[in-house]
This record gives sequence, structure tokens and C-alpha cells, in this order.
Amino acid sequence: MPAQKTRQRVGIEKIRAYPCSCGLDLRELARVRGEDPDHPTKLLMMDWRGVNPAWEDPVTMAVNAAKPMLTEQDLASIELLIVGTESSADQGKPISTFVHSHLGIQPNCRNFEVKHACYGGTCAAMAAAHWVASGVAGPAKALVIGTDMSRMNLGERYEYLMGSGAVALLISAEPKVVEFELETNAYWTREVGDTFRPTSREEAGNTDESLYAYLEGLDGAYAHFKRKNGFDYDARFGQHIYHVPFSAMSYRAHRNILKRESRMKRAEIEARCERKVAPSLTHSRKFGGIYTAANYIGLMGTIDAAPDLQPGDHISIYSYGSGSGAELYSVTLCPEAKQVVGAARLGELIAARRPLAVAEYEACERERTSYVDVATFQPRRDRVPGLYESHYAGRGLLVLEGYEGYFRHYGWS
Repeated sequence: MPAQKTRQRVGIEKIRAYPCSCGLDLRELARVRGEDPDHPTKLLMMDWRGVNPAWEDPVTMAVNAAKPMLTEQDLASIELLIVGTESSADQGKPISTFVHSHLGIQPNCRNFEVKHACYGGTCAAMAAAHWVASGVAGPAKALVIGTDMSRMNLGERYEYLMGSGAVALLISAEPKVVEFELETNAYWTREVGDTFRPTSREEAGNTDESLYAYLEGLDGAYAHFKRKNGFDYDARFGQHIYHVPFSAMSYRAHRNILKRESRMKRAEIEARCERKVAPSLTHSRKFGGIYTAANYIGLMGTIDAAPDLQPGDHISIYSYGSGSGAELYSVTLCPEAKQVVGAARLGELIAARRPLAVAEYEACERERTSYVDVATFQPRRDRVPGLYESHYAGRGLLVLEGYEGYFRHYGWS
């Protein structure tokens, strides 16, 4: 009998997120909009959202997420760079070229950008993981980044769901955060016009249709997952991570699975959600909607906050992207996970953001929107008084200095 082939280990070696330099209290936004302040925090389970000044964009966030975690050895070993985003800085040139340049990654590196709505980050991570697992590049590593920011939606009903942020993953054959169990991955797709970005300025679609499409994608991916694997879903996994258009959607998703699998009473279902889903929302509740980065912010929250999580435990991850694509898969927690995620100090970075008044947030959003598709622009650094001096000057962060004839110019703070 031929010997059974050993599966190549592959997973996330390092992870770090960038939550923006500014935050908006969603209860305060609700007060200013004349709505119940409990609406975002209780119904949507969202507390804050990240906000960008005009000198930040998806390129700067991607670089500022990845740069602090990468050593010179890492930069020399990366031979694949994939950026998932639905907020691209250009209609042809990929964000990955800017990121490659400003991070100083060695030049023998394949790079590209992936667009698949919120699923783009997972799509990029799986492509990178299969490349590493194939062994074709030997000990080379892959860098995957999800980076997004919402369009301006002042006064719209879904304004509370918007946000900005980025997450960076170093994927290798020496995982220290989680190991991917690639044989478990299940997926589902159907063309649907739930939400989309028809122009450089607009987000469009139907929010109710999007909720139904998300759950339909979960049902389809879950059915595929069960056919492939046959696991007892709730018994196998210590924690569950669901894509977060808003945090309460994760609870709705897990309720949907539990109702399919058992006859649990409502109180028991809610207890399962609190124990197995709530940790994933630890940081997500303070980011807002972050599109391609959402699942991995959930992973960082789970590792930071789940009290009983142990090395070797399995975690399920469900990714959904409008349009649509869905994927459900299993990862295994590595012994070094808490140390590696703790070193990313995500809670500290969130707490250090500059709280914005609603008027300041609106001014930032209007200025950001004003330079979309323009040829020449220089961002004002006094739009939020003192912000550049307190959160950027001397900190070595990448910033957008402006455009000249559509050429983008970046520099270090």
C-alpha cells in the first residue's frame, strides 16, 4: 500500500490591523441625526467606526497595517503579494504595486489586486494559501492585505454600517496564528444585485436583498461544507467567525445554523451566540463595516477575547461578498496565537484614535469625496485641527501627499 502523503502545513504566521487614526461614536451620530442612540449599539451591535482624513486612502492603510509586523527577512522572503479591496485607487493599476514599493518588498514578487466585494480578502488569502501549500516556491511567503473604506453616505439609513480599515496577513508554511485546513473549504455563488459600487463615488443596491443573499450564501456554503466533511458543526468548533457587515449579523447567521441543526430553545441559542460568536465582535464593533478585512478582524477579536480557546481548537470562518460569493472553512489555533495577536496591540490602536465630532467626520467625508476622479489635489491638514501633529508627525506612517495630473504621490509622516 502506498504511503499516505503528508499535507503541507500552511496558515497565518503574522497578522496586524490598521483601525484608522480617527473614530466616530455611533451613539453621538444617532443623536445628531435625531434617532435613538440605542439603534446602532443594540440593534446593529456597532459602537464606533473608523474614519480617514483626506491624506489616507486604501494604499496608506494597507501599508500602515503591514509595515510594523514585517522584518527585513520577511520582506526578502515574500514572493507573492495580493491585495483584496473594493475601494481601488485606480481603475487599471493595482493597489498592490504601490504597496510593494512602499513596503520595500524584494522585486521578484508576483503581485495583483482582487475585487470580489467583501469576499476579496478571503479570496486572496485562499489563493495565497494554496500557492504556499503547493510547495512550488519552496520557503517563500505570501503577503495578503484587505483594505477598504466606504463611500460617503451622510444621512443615509445605512450610514451606521460604514467604516474604514485594513488588515495584513503573512501566510507561510510556518503558521503561528492559525493553520488553514484547506481540505474543509466549502463555497457557494450566485449572481445577485444586492450591493455594488457602480461608479467611483457611489455605493448602491438593496440592503434587505443583501441580508437575504448573505444568509442564502451561508445556507449554500454550509450545505456544501456538510457534504464534504460530515462534521458536527457546533461540536467541532470552539468559536465561530461570520462576515460582519454589522456585528448583529453574526448572531443572525449563527442562529440560522443552529435552527437548522437542532431544536434548541431560544435561550440556549442566545447563550451559544454569546459564548461562541461574541468574542469575534470584540474589535469589529469599533471598526464599522470594513469589507475585505472583516473576517480577520473577527479572528483577532476571537483570539484576544475568547476565554477558553486553546491551541489545537478549531474555529469556523464564514466569508460573504455581495454579488456574490461565499466560503466556509476551518482553521486550527496555533500555540503562539495569543502572543502573536497580542503583539499587534489592536485594542490599544483603537483606543488611541482621535474621537471626532459629527461635524468633523462630515468634513472629512466631504473632502475625501471631493477629490475622487480629479486630476490634481492636495489634502488639507487642518481639516481636523491638530490631528496631523498628534497622530502622524514623526510616526513614520505612509500618507497621501496629493495628485498631480492623476499621478499619486505618497510620503512618510
